Amino acid sequence: SIRNRFPYLDPLNHLQIELLKRHRAGDTDERVVQGIHLTINGIAAGLRNSG
Repeated sequence: SIRNRFPYLDPLNHLQIELLKRHRAGDTDERVVQGIHLTINGIAAGLRNSG
C-alpha cells in the first residue's frame, strides 16, 4: 500500500522542496540540480504504479 511508503517518501519530498527553493532563488550549484533529479527519481520509484 502507498501508506506504507509514506515514511520513506516524506523525507524525499521535504528535500525536494528545499532544493527547488534554492534553485529558484538562483543557486547554480550543479549538486542542487542533481539532487532535484535524484529526488524526482526516488519519489517516482517509491510511488511506482500508485500515481
